Amino acid sequence: MDWDDAYANAAYIDGADAYPDRWASEGAAFRAATGARVDVSYGQGAREVYDLILPEGAPKGLFVFVHGGYWLRFDKSFWSAFARGARALGWAVAMPSYELAPNARISEITMQVAAAIEHAAGEIDGPIILAGHSAGGHLVARAVCQGVLPDAVADRIVRSVPISPVSDLRPMMKTSMNADLKLDEAECQAESPALLQPRSGIEVTVVVGAAERPVFLDQAEWLSTAWNCDRIIVGGKHHFDVIDALADPESDLCKAMFV
Repeated sequence: MDWDDAYANAAYIDGADAYPDRWASEGAAFRAATGARVDVSYGQGAREVYDLILPEGAPKGLFVFVHGGYWLRFDKSFWSAFARGARALGWAVAMPSYELAPNARISEITMQVAAAIEHAAGEIDGPIILAGHSAGGHLVARAVCQGVLPDAVADRIVRSVPISPVSDLRPMMKTSMNADLKLDEAECQAESPALLQPRSGIEVTVVVGAAERPVFLDQAEWLSTAWNCDRIIVGGKHHFDVIDALADPESDLCKAMFV
C-alpha cells in the first residue's frame, strides 16, 4: 500500500489549490468585520497564540476550533470564517495556532492546545465546546482524554467534535511525513485517541465526509468504535469542504452543536 497516496487529500479534490487562499482571504475579512482579538498569547512561543472572536451579546460559552494540516502546516488565520456559525449563535470562538513539526512533537502540540483551551477558558465563562479538523480533530479528541486538561477546565467541556480526525497515529509512521513528525511506537500509543479513553460526561461526535479518502473514513470509524460514540458521515463532502457547515448557523451541524 502506498501510504503517502492513501493520506493525500489535495490530489483527489478538484480545485484543491484554491482552498487555502480562499480560506485566508475570508478569514481576514471576518476578523476585521468582527473586531477579533488577535494573537492572544497562551505560551512562550511565537505560535502559541489564539484569536478570540466575540458574539454581539454576552457569550453563551466558549467554542474552540483547532486547525489541521497534518501538524505540519497552516495557522489560525486561515480558519476565522469558520467561526461564523458559532458566533451567530451566541458563542465566543477561540482559534489557536500551535508550533508545527518538526519543531514540536505531536505530544508537545497536544499540550500546547491544552494550554490554549485553558487560557481561553479563563477569558470566557460558561460551557466549552471543542471541534477540530483533520490533525485538529486528533487534537480535540486527545484534549478530552484523561491527563491533558485540568479538571476545572475539562469539567466545563460539554461536547467535542473531531472532524475527519486522525485517531490512530500508527499509520502515519509509514508515510514520508514521519521524517518531520518523528513518530515512534511509544508516542503513537500515548497520543492516539483511538487507543485511549475519553473522560466521562463529554458528548463526542465524530464527523467525516462521505467523499473523503478511505483512510479517513477508517480513522473516523476507529474512533467512534473505540469510544462508542456517534459518527456522522456527511454525504457528498470531501476533506476540504466537510467543515463548511461550521460557517453556516443554519446548518444541521451548527444546530446540533450550539443550539
